[in-house]
Amino acid sequence: MEIDIRPMTAEDLTASAELETMCFSTPWSLQAFKDSLDKPEIYLFRVAYIGSELVAQAGLIFSLDEADVVNVAVKPEYRKNGIAFELLNELMKAGREKGVKDFTLEVRAGNQAAITLYEKLGFKTEGIRKDFYREPVEDALIMWKRS
Repeated sequence: MEIDIRPMTAEDLTASAELETMCFSTPWSLQAFKDSLDKPEIYLFRVAYIGSELVAQAGLIFSLDEADVVNVAVKPEYRKNGIAFELLNELMKAGREKGVKDFTLEVRAGNQAAITLYEKLGFKTEGIRKDFYREPVEDALIMWKRS
């Protein structure tokens, strides 16, 4: 399975919004993705394709020399194939090229598959946000990958 990872463009917006709706109970809107493309100094997104199908996406929100990893989504039928690992490696490499030293993210405390992935990428849990998620209500682990 050959994965093509590249910057998100306007042509990816509809498929990205559909993937977001498929994966999250409170998804980003199509407009939110459009707005992010207009602010490259704040946002950086990568998408992963297999053939002509968008199968994954992930983004960064910059804050000085730190970045928050957001919108990590993989189509259910493509999970557990290493796509998210490759995608996040590429995304963080691009972030480092823009001066990011440290990366952070929130993950549902019960999402063991995602936690394991982030730990493989070098993230460590440093805190908890109580009742951070809605639909359903759940705590978030705050994870960091520090340089």
